[in-house]
Amino acid sequence: MAKENYEKTIVSLQNLLSEKEELEPVVAERINKITAELQTTGCNSFDPVQKIKTGLCNFKTEIYDKNPELFDKLKKGQEPKFLVFACSDSRVSPSHVLNFQPGEAFMARNIANMVPPYDKTKYSGVGAIIEYAILHLNVENILVIGHSACRGIKALMELQEDGSESTYVSLRLGENWITCQAKVLAEHEDKTFEEQVKCCEKEAVNVSLQFADIPICERYFGE
Repeated sequence: MAKENYEKTIVSLQNLLSEKEELEPVVAERINKITAELQTTGCNSFDPVQKIKTGLCNFKTEIYDKNPELFDKLKKGQEPKFLVFACSDSRVSPSHVLNFQPGEAFMARNIANMVPPYDKTKYSGVGAIIEYAILHLNVENILVIGHSACRGIKALMELQEDGSESTYVSLRLGENWITCQAKVLAEHEDKTFEEQVKCCEKEAVNVSLQFADIPICERYFGE
């Protein structure tokens, strides 16, 4: 319908110009103005609702509709082989980076891919994720994914000993990860700040991998 209206409008405009050539400069000016407005709209406009609609439609037509057997199976439940801890960073989605398909990985994402030490009174959300994955989903592998240019890790490295200039992120990280920061500063004091951040990105993964103090992990996986 829109295309038909467009074509009719073009034909009408051409007929008008063939009858009144003196209007050509005026029409040209207006067309240039409309073109400029459309180009600006195309470059700067972002419709979040349309983005979601398009994404959902694409998922349905390109993935859901083309894999009926897989999704019929997933309707009955999930049996993921992996429990994945990853950063909330929008640039490093585990499903894209590791090509996980629906049903393959149970995921927990937070700032700097944190798996805090076991504590019955704190961070119950993380503990619940681990417990559910092991007891109810029977996951066989726990994976922690770190990444470069992590702003959460940078916030941790920027944390001052006196607590000054702290942000919410650095405070929450510093509460459990101050030893990680201290280790990096002690072992790499001769490195630049950027290099220390990279070292901390790796050390943070090592810290998160220490699941031994979580009772449910010790019971089912041992050492």
